[in-house]
Amino acid sequence: MAVTNPVPLSVLDLSPVSEGATVPQALRNTVDLARKAETWGYRRYWVAEHHFVAVASSSPAVLIGAIAAATSTIRVGAAAVQLGHNTAAGVVEAFGTLDAFHPGRIDLGLGRSGQRRVEALKAAASGAEPPAPRATEIRDGLVIPPPFPTGRILASPRLTASFAALQQPGAQSPDFDGQVDDILALLDGTYRTADGVELHAHPGENADVEVWVFGSSAGPSAALAGRLGLPFGANYHVAPSSTVEAVEAYRAAFRPSRFLAEPYVVVSADAVVADDDATARDLASTYGHWAHSIRSGRGATPYQDPATAEPLTAEERELVEDRLVTQFVGSPGTVAERLDTLRRVTGADELVVTSVTHRHEDRSRSYELLAREWGLAGLRAA
Repeated sequence: MAVTNPVPLSVLDLSPVSEGATVPQALRNTVDLARKAETWGYRRYWVAEHHFVAVASSSPAVLIGAIAAATSTIRVGAAAVQLGHNTAAGVVEAFGTLDAFHPGRIDLGLGRSGQRRVEALKAAASGAEPPAPRATEIRDGLVIPPPFPTGRILASPRLTASFAALQQPGAQSPDFDGQVDDILALLDGTYRTADGVELHAHPGENADVEVWVFGSSAGPSAALAGRLGLPFGANYHVAPSSTVEAVEAYRAAFRPSRFLAEPYVVVSADAVVADDDATARDLASTYGHWAHSIRSGRGATPYQDPATAEPLTAEERELVEDRLVTQFVGSPGTVAERLDTLRRVTGADELVVTSVTHRHEDRSRSYELLAREWGLAGLRAA
């Protein structure tokens, strides 16, 4: 049975590279899926910025341009541009260019992973006590697992090298709040340097882009989005332990603005849908392998084929248990019910779904079945 009066659904695509496939294939798959998502009735198609891993979405602005050119109505954007690796001016000019070609369809999502890593490493070096462990909680049907300690990943040699390669030698990640203020000023045409010099971004100034802030906890990003009256993205698919608190913090901090009269929240979920629960579980059976490659500090490896992958060991599974129990896997009805629980508990105004499977046709089918079950305009359930 389809969900009644559902909130809109959107797509978050990492452009995953499957085992045995190539990066060009992954990018072509992304454009193909975007075309289909538009016809099925998804509201937005977002890509995420990742580097030096087996996902092909490393250059969001370039990929967004290709997706927007292949579609005509669906909103297209980044979830999110990582400001620790980018200047405010560079971001505004890139997305201003996109808006010039595709006016009124571009979403500019902003994230602070670079700054967050620096803060986490400083906290670890200071000897600050980590939060006390807690048990998994079921909140009105939604699984809230214990927080995952990110210190080992953030300090891994591979991630350290990746961050170094993405910045000029000796560069420091600037203050996130200041960068967001600069982006908004450049878009508005009100930017001034500390010395009072006016600078105008062309393209970029007066671009009709929708600015979002993304966050994983009840921290600075949620507070900033609320203070500025911007829409907020909370990532249950990556940080399920703190999503509810992040949304609550955003709403508590929200001030009406020229962007929004009231808070607007999108919450992400990882989902795999198939015709029946057993088939979906089989398709999703190597998700844990993929999550483990990230959690172990190796970075996302090519997505493994369920037909040939060895099962996770007990130790490997323990490292990714929170990601496994919060992935929504099953028939259309099973997944729609869990998504509706996520919507109800978080009060989300919109849900964005990321699906990863080894075969592109299975991933496309997953989104198609979900669109039909959810009652999206392009595929009403029979």
